Amino acid sequence: MHHEPELAAEGGSAAPADPHPLQGIARVLAAAGTVWIFLMMMMVVADVVGRNFLDTPITGVAEFAARSVASIVFLQLAAAICSGRMTRSDFLLRLVGSRSLTALRVLEVGNAVLGTALFVALTFIAWPELADAWRSNEFFGVQGVYTVPTWPFRALIVGGSVVAAGAYLLQIPSLWRHAGEFGEPA
Repeated sequence: MHHEPELAAEGGSAAPADPHPLQGIARVLAAAGTVWIFLMMMMVVADVVGRNFLDTPITGVAEFAARSVASIVFLQLAAAICSGRMTRSDFLLRLVGSRSLTALRVLEVGNAVLGTALFVALTFIAWPELADAWRSNEFFGVQGVYTVPTWPFRALIVGGSVVAAGAYLLQIPSLWRHAGEFGEPA
């Protein structure tokens, strides 16, 4: 006897019930991003203390923090995708799922296909900038005072995009099988 999965009255986002193949990699990248946030916070606090109490600011903290934000986001994207926590409208999904499981599956898979396409496109857009930064030995900061190469930051954007695209792509079979199973990810 076939029965459609019940949509939970409460709960978080939709998440595939199968373990995601990139979950381990995504967690390592997210942990690196979290450590980076902590270290950046410590640098900002040290800069504020140095600036206000010791009249000795730390050179380059603002520039480094500004460059770090995008890198941290791209480190943590795959974990959000793998755990089913990317921004979405569960209200709409629940409404569609209560009327047609097939329509819900099409929406879920369509979202994953679009997410894959978006991050593949972003990879191709960011790759030339990474290659150029590597070839030209591009730096940011003030020469002679504080400089940091830009290629590591650009590499994290490219790498994060590749892993995010893979995360979306590899979740498609599970999304199709488990559409409509709302709740906390396993």
